[in-house]
Amino acid sequence: MHAILRSTLWLGFFGAILAAWWVMYVMSIDMDLDLLGRPGERGERMAAMDPRMPMYMPMAHFGPLFWMWAIMMAAMMLPTLVPTLRAYEDLMVSATGTRAGWLGVLLGYLLVWVGFAALITGAQLALLFGGLVDMLGIAKSSWLAGGLLIAVGAFQFTRAKQVCHGVCHAPAMYFLGHWRTGFAGGLRMGLGLGAFCVGCCWGFMALGFVGGVMNLAWMGLATLFMVIEKLPQLGHYVTKPMGFALLIAGIAVLGWPLFAGG
Repeated sequence: MHAILRSTLWLGFFGAILAAWWVMYVMSIDMDLDLLGRPGERGERMAAMDPRMPMYMPMAHFGPLFWMWAIMMAAMMLPTLVPTLRAYEDLMVSATGTRAGWLGVLLGYLLVWVGFAALITGAQLALLFGGLVDMLGIAKSSWLAGGLLIAVGAFQFTRAKQVCHGVCHAPAMYFLGHWRTGFAGGLRMGLGLGAFCVGCCWGFMALGFVGGVMNLAWMGLATLFMVIEKLPQLGHYVTKPMGFALLIAGIAVLGWPLFAGG
């Protein structure tokens, strides 16, 4: 019975990830975008729309945009939770953990990222109505795109990144220091882990404004990197190289208009 419950929960977990990716794919098709977030003829018209026009445009309203970001959070961040859920399972017998607690950890983590989805939705709307991104969330200026790349790259070297990544990289240590039993205890630990995870990975969400928030290729690469960054064997070896790569990319984006103009 225990094995059946475990298998059912894990299958449901991975099913939710696949469903989130499928929804994002369907949304990109509906918006006439390719896997790189590049618009077709209809997508170009959508990108060029003025959000202040009286007609209804879903991507210029909080509700539809929030749900898009919330689904994106599930697609990108749930895969990174696998080592954490496995770590909780390892402690279930020795530390009186339960499947209810396992679900609590999952729910708490997801709630934090849904909260972050609300924040970044507000940020995108502010950028949209400020004329800094188009309707597809793509930066209109190389200064914004390059600035974001440099800011996120520089963050990879900060103490805040080190602390947050340390928790995400070794969730078992977090559990040992903050152990709570039952569903409520799991929920509390999941909220804490989710907060550290947002602190670790917020920048990769912000980079959606560089290539477009519906760029599925970027979503896939960012998800792969964040999963690798949290693996115990590899995580510490990829954080700073990614920082250097982002800094170089940001400098290149800022310098390209000057080079092209010359």
